[in-house]
Amino acid sequence: MSHIAIIGAGVTGVTTAYALLDLGYEVTIFDRHRYPAMETSFANGGQLSASNAEVWNNTATILKGFRWMFKRDAPLLMNPLPSWHKYSWMSEFVGNIKNYRHNTIQTVKLAIEARKELFRIADKERIDFDLEKRGILHIYHDAAAFKSGLTVNALLQQGGLDRYQVSSAEIHQIEPALQGTYFGGFYTPSDASGDIFKFTRGLADVCVRKGAKFITDADVDRIARDRDKVSIEWCTKRGFDFEIAERSTLHFDRVVICAGVGSRDLASLAGDRVNIYPVKGYSITVNLEHEKSQRAAPQVSLLDDAAKIVTSRLGKTRFRVAGTAEFNGLNHDIRADRIQPLTDWVRQNFPGVDTSRVVPWAGLRPMMPDMMPRVQIGRNPLVFYNTGHGHLGWTLSAATAQLVAHLVEKSVTESAATAALAKAI
Repeated sequence: MSHIAIIGAGVTGVTTAYALLDLGYEVTIFDRHRYPAMETSFANGGQLSASNAEVWNNTATILKGFRWMFKRDAPLLMNPLPSWHKYSWMSEFVGNIKNYRHNTIQTVKLAIEARKELFRIADKERIDFDLEKRGILHIYHDAAAFKSGLTVNALLQQGGLDRYQVSSAEIHQIEPALQGTYFGGFYTPSDASGDIFKFTRGLADVCVRKGAKFITDADVDRIARDRDKVSIEWCTKRGFDFEIAERSTLHFDRVVICAGVGSRDLASLAGDRVNIYPVKGYSITVNLEHEKSQRAAPQVSLLDDAAKIVTSRLGKTRFRVAGTAEFNGLNHDIRADRIQPLTDWVRQNFPGVDTSRVVPWAGLRPMMPDMMPRVQIGRNPLVFYNTGHGHLGWTLSAATAQLVAHLVEKSVTESAATAALAKAI
């Protein structure tokens, strides 16, 4: 039985482990944290959103970026300080405007398949993650924005999504808790929401029961081919203030890199270029401690087009609100001026919700310049990638896990066939 290593224990890595275990492989998962789902899979917006599959490579995004550059609470913010990685990435981003239509349609198709697979896994393994199958409601404040939304909606429908136009009155019928007046919107009844952290940790437990091994607190710093194996070397820091470092090495038949924003450096170790840039997103989790707040908070998952904010109801007592895109390198700082607009948005749209108990968070989305995930084989044929999902890691992970698992299976099968032929000769 082939032994496969996975680097990264976020939602992408854990779904990949599950897919490989289902195919009968021995699996070991590495992560630099002590527990799974401690970075970008910790507290995202919670949406399983094929309806948010539009890639960002369009002229409107660039114009908004310039307009918002010096506004500290803008939905999109870029640190203008020079960085070769940032500006070369943006150059490639602009170069992919020509692929906007194709990539959006392909992404929505992948998201629909991923949604089905994730529901299948959750049902089969009985994972409780505050799943709400109430759809996603996308709201617009003015006619101009809604008109642009019609163009996007046509692309999403072309990709097979059941998303339809709703009036201002219908918006309030779908989600009665929503205050304010809106021009119109779109509703996707097949979309859903849930707690990515609870799902990932639940699925990690399933993987352990199926025989997977987790090696945690492990900083992988060497990936090399050793004949017909791939060796992984890592450092484990222990002791007070982590002053004691222990080095270890293991050999595997294949390795799959699923390390989010860390995938770029790991790819470099393996001789590949995977041009991921970290785009920071923020969220708040509003604790609904009183019955009044619980009634005043929405049940349907929302996407506010103007504010670029998404929401999810996580059980009876939590309300997740997320948004913003910040181009500021590998920076995990939680900025008050980026959190405040999320809290203000809740107070404006749901004035009955008590925001005195709000938990802020920031995570780094692993973005490729074309906004498409990388599911591929590296220069080293024993190295595979399932990474670069951007703002749709939660939405796409179950499908890309299947894709990379079948790439691994094909590789292992072909190698076995070649070895058998050589032995026969």
